Amino acid sequence: MDLGIEGKVAIVSGASRGIGLAIAHGLAKEGCRLLVCARGQESLDAAVDALKVYGTDVHGLALDVTHPDAGQTLAARAQDLYGGIDILVANAGGNRRGQFEETTDQDWEDILELNLKSHLRTARAVIPSLKDSESGSIIFISSIFGREAGGAGLSIYNTTKSALISAAKIMAIELGKYGVRVNSVAPGSIRFEGGSWDRRCKEDPEGMKQFIADNIPLGRFGSAEEVADVVTFLSSPRASWVSGACITVDGVQSHSLI
Repeated sequence: MDLGIEGKVAIVSGASRGIGLAIAHGLAKEGCRLLVCARGQESLDAAVDALKVYGTDVHGLALDVTHPDAGQTLAARAQDLYGGIDILVANAGGNRRGQFEETTDQDWEDILELNLKSHLRTARAVIPSLKDSESGSIIFISSIFGREAGGAGLSIYNTTKSALISAAKIMAIELGKYGVRVNSVAPGSIRFEGGSWDRRCKEDPEGMKQFIADNIPLGRFGSAEEVADVVTFLSSPRASWVSGACITVDGVQSHSLI
């Protein structure tokens, strides 16, 4: 299926590994021109080299998305390279576990910056260009634990991922009149090389088999590519009537009815 995004300009954050890298591959396969970012220069360079196999323009920018100027820097670089922006996939994120009463203001500030505020700043920076696009799209990578309780120790993570979903909905309402769609994607437990689930599977294979049996009706962990396929579709005009939605990619792991 031709998704109709060949030549479109996409920014993908946290794109040197895992879900972010898979999303960049999905967009590159469809012919998008890419600006990808991550903190580590070496891993980012390797990602850019891998993405160039599709024959499209790919550039990397090593930066920390939590820096107050990072969003403006990304938007300006994409404008300089390509003259406009059509798609933003805000993927960078992390976690800091701890019982709520033991968390500190700094714990909250650090993860709020990484999981929420960095993406909001980048979205604000690219919106003027997206308004000029014929198919502007913003996609926030949230989590099933933004849609429902994630359990003890996840108060910060749960809060930031819920906030992304909420922000996307309101942004979709405000930007609809400009033809800009805003959605979020909520992955479940995704296994990829070097990720936390991959590490746990190697350290405790029997325990992870039981985890899957207890929690994932489709009987396996998801892959980064399966998340990327959904994001790539949402980025395209094929999803032209989808905005303000949160799409789960979780093998029926979550329990929310909506």
